[in-house]
Amino acid sequence: MRIAQIAPLTEAVPPKLYGGTERVVSFLTEELVAMGHDVTLFASGDSVTRAKLEAVWPRALRLDPTIRDFMGPHMLLMERVRQMAHEFDVLHFHMDYWPASLFSRQGVPFVTTLHGRLDLPELRPVFAGLPPMSVVSISDSQRLPLPEANFIATIHHGLPEYLLTPRPTTQDYVAFLGRICPEKRPDRAIRIARAAGVNLRLAAKVDRADIDYHESTIKPMLGPDADLIGEIDDRNKPEFLSGAKALLMPIDWPEPFGLVMIEAMACGTPVIAYGHGSVPEIIEDGVTGFIVNSEEEAVAALRRIDDLSRTRIRAEFERRFTARRMAEDYLDTYERLMVPKSDRLRLVG
Repeated sequence: MRIAQIAPLTEAVPPKLYGGTERVVSFLTEELVAMGHDVTLFASGDSVTRAKLEAVWPRALRLDPTIRDFMGPHMLLMERVRQMAHEFDVLHFHMDYWPASLFSRQGVPFVTTLHGRLDLPELRPVFAGLPPMSVVSISDSQRLPLPEANFIATIHHGLPEYLLTPRPTTQDYVAFLGRICPEKRPDRAIRIARAAGVNLRLAAKVDRADIDYHESTIKPMLGPDADLIGEIDDRNKPEFLSGAKALLMPIDWPEPFGLVMIEAMACGTPVIAYGHGSVPEIIEDGVTGFIVNSEEEAVAALRRIDDLSRTRIRAEFERRFTARRMAEDYLDTYERLMVPKSDRLRLVG
């Protein structure tokens, strides 16, 4: 199959450090290539892939201090894909609602994976006013605020099977992985770890938008028992997660997926998470972690974390969250899109 993967230009594919969407695009692209498909990746020029790279912009916009208008390069990306669309059997976008207007006017099947939160009030009139397009959700819970969108599948993310693996080490701290921002609630993580008498290591970035939150709320809470070590990449995650008694994910928002949960599972590390958004779809309570509703419940869960089998957690990752499973799910979706519309309606009816 001739497949185009179209990624945002903000980060490279894969990203140099933080960047969940671009990491998933990379995992999917490389797995499709490994399965023998003819894949072209539309992305920034500093991306690394075994697919054909169509470099629309020289480098990731986030890493280019000269870029002030992020919209311009993305408009160029849309036009480049339009010019080449006839070369593909299917176009797979990872750019929210951007493709709806332009690509609904041409004949090549296309689909968009929605990677972000859908509970923003401006999205309902946008989706209502644009031509309908086929979209994939990354969890069933992600769909709830936007039922009018044309969801054709829910496909959970996956990781390459051996990208992150358990390492033999002593577990002597709990981990927080991701971003320092209000909705991720690192403040809760710090309080939970302290109440349980366990050291916390925070491997997290601080975006410019969250500097005030970090300075006013998180920085004063740090200390010898709560250490902010900064961003880490995939090379450092196996040791970091394997050395943790648990990953703390005390979120305060409707998480669309939460890649860090399956990263922890890949290392055999249980997850203690608040039950918002996708969490109940990803974590099996009492098997791969504990779903909690308060700091007190999280502390209690941490005190019985050794009851969970790290071997079983890794096995559940292999069963449910590999990149191969993700790629197979997307291939099923592509094949359904390639059926003529009249036949699709007949098959559905």
